[in-house]
Parts: sequence; structure tokens; C-alpha cells
Amino acid sequence: MILTVNIGNTHITVAAYAGGVLHFSGKLSAASATSDEYAIRLIHLLTLHHADPQQIEGVILASVVPALTGKVIAALRMLTSVRIMTVGPGLKSGLKLRLDQPAQLGAELLCGVVAAMAEGPAPMAVIFSDTALSIMAVNAQKELVGGVILPGPQLSMTSLVQNTAQLPQVDLTAPAPASVLGKNTSACLQAGLLLGTACLLDGLADRFRAELGPETRFYATGNLPANLRKACRTSILYRENLVSDGLYRIWLRNRKG
Repeated sequence: MILTVNIGNTHITVAAYAGGVLHFSGKLSAASATSDEYAIRLIHLLTLHHADPQQIEGVILASVVPALTGKVIAALRMLTSVRIMTVGPGLKSGLKLRLDQPAQLGAELLCGVVAAMAEGPAPMAVIFSDTALSIMAVNAQKELVGGVILPGPQLSMTSLVQNTAQLPQVDLTAPAPASVLGKNTSACLQAGLLLGTACLLDGLADRFRAELGPETRFYATGNLPANLRKACRTSILYRENLVSDGLYRIWLRNRKG
């Protein structure tokens, strides 16, 4: 069993692969804890999915939260003595990076693109949805050539509600309104956040196609809700485990023997 661990700003996603197939995937809170506490959470997650630390044959970890990386690695070492790979310099991904500062690329972005590349031909763009929305582009030569970062809809709503009087929280997982003409404050806010974000993604997609080519395919992973994807005119292929799959592929590329 190969364990993949992705440390994000909101969640720590843990997945296990056995025989090349995803066995389970689960999320832990990324709230700061001690190494002992992380170890307990990991054991509970493994137990929940009928797995045992003794079954672990390898571990690969990606992190965008340096403050948590050491603690989680220490917790993993309490569970297993196998090699723990960390995505970064020294690991082969098979992806060419045409960036000014490749070391600044988030590990989860690299992993997601690696998995998307294994599914179909380039050019493509991969949408990562968490606190921020990040879109990374791969050209026809299979080179990661850049992308964009912008606030996610949940972050936008939180900021707007906190800094504006009398605006309510709205459910961003509810169906997108059929009309952009909201008849009350909640409807106006929901239309702005959902339809506005959909239009934003569609507009960016047009610009990506203009630079990468009209045949550019779009993938998405993370917490981009289905209602928002449906509100987009752009065809978006959603893959829930894209980052974990990429981590596993990088582990396969770097395993010994």
C-alpha cells in the first residue's frame, strides 16, 4: 500500500493505493496540531478504511504549508519506517516547467497537472479550487507554461460579508439561479458569486484557448462545486482525486528498482 499525503491550507488529504488502484481517500483538518495528534488522526483514518500501518510500503508527501510539513512527516515516521518522499527538487515528475521560478510552483499544482497529462493529450488547463482558484496551463509540447491565481468564491463571499453591512451568507452549493436578475439581496449575492465566477472562468478559458490553441481541454479538482461547473459554458472535466493520483504517479517514477 502506497500512502499519498497532500497538505493544503484547509485540509490534509490522505489516499492509499494498492495494486495501482485507489483504495481510499480521506481528509483531515489542516488545523495546527502536534505530531502525536497528527499520528492519532492518521491511525484513526487508516482504521476507518480497514487499513493498517504495517501495510504501508511507501509514502509520498506534497505540502503548501511549510509550518505543518515537519509535524506531519514526524507523525508518519511514528507509523512506518519506509522512505517518505517529498515533492520538490530531486524528484522526477516527467513534466517540463517553463516558468521564471519553478521552485515557487505549488506541489499540489504540479501533481494535479501530472495526473491530467496521463489522461489525455495536451494542450490543457487544470483548475485547482481551494481557498484560491489556480489555473495551470500545459502547451502542445507538454510544457507547463504558466497560469493564473485568483480568490475562490468562498473567500470572496467571506470577505464581502465581513466587510459590508447587512449582506447575508449564501449557500454556494445551491443550484445557480436561472436569471442574473436577483429579486432580493440573497438572490443578488448568489447570482453575483456563482454566475460571476462562472463568467470569470469562461472568460479566462477563452484567453487560455487563444494562447494554447482551440482544442485546449479543461480539468478541475478540489472544492469547485458541481453547480458552479454546470453554470460555466466551458466544458470542464472534474477529477476529485487528481492531486493524489499525481502524487502516486510521481512515486512510481521515483521508486527504487
